[in-house]
Amino acid sequence: MSRAADTDGGEGRPRPESRSPRSAPEWVIDALRPAILGLSRALWRISFRGVEQVPAEGGLIIAANHQTYFDPFWVGSRVRRPVRYLAWNEALKWPLVGKTMEMLGAWPLVLDRGNPTAYRRSMQWLRSGGALMIFPEGERAYADGEVGRFKAGAVRLALEAGVPILPVTIRGGERVWPRGRTIPRTGRVEVIFHPTRRPACLPGEDTRQCFKRETEALAAVITSAL
Repeated sequence: MSRAADTDGGEGRPRPESRSPRSAPEWVIDALRPAILGLSRALWRISFRGVEQVPAEGGLIIAANHQTYFDPFWVGSRVRRPVRYLAWNEALKWPLVGKTMEMLGAWPLVLDRGNPTAYRRSMQWLRSGGALMIFPEGERAYADGEVGRFKAGAVRLALEAGVPILPVTIRGGERVWPRGRTIPRTGRVEVIFHPTRRPACLPGEDTRQCFKRETEALAAVITSAL
């Protein structure tokens, strides 16, 4: 990957999205989890299944369908370990929501071009034993809840870092805060953690075909609980 991909112009200045995110200390995030969980139970009667499937340690990718801006907070509230997640870089610029997302561990992801900084940061985190949350659709669902096409980024990272994927299904979020709606409403949300998967290429299989097959398999697990 060229240096130019990470910099603005030819002078080696970091692009805004390539600066190191300033997440809160882990003890602050741990203290916020009960508050997030309590608020979610009060407003959206949130429930969880399969929490025992979450590995307590080791590099891990958490891959979920994407319905609302609350998704990382809902999923992360029941993951008792340091988690970072990739979020749309424009959302991180919003005055309140953006700062909150960054404080809770969001890293910027630019949707319309390559992301060498996000990729490098993610690989380092995974190889050091961290958990990384990814939404393979790359965008939120509309009110009908239809799942978008999964991109191969989660599978690619898992294969290259040698870590498993924890599939997660979020149900009901599309009725709480779908795309096109400015303010969320109350409702009922369920988060389902599935058994981990460790993607692997078949003998002699082309890399792109491997990514495609494993990504389709991941999508099938997540959508099976909708």
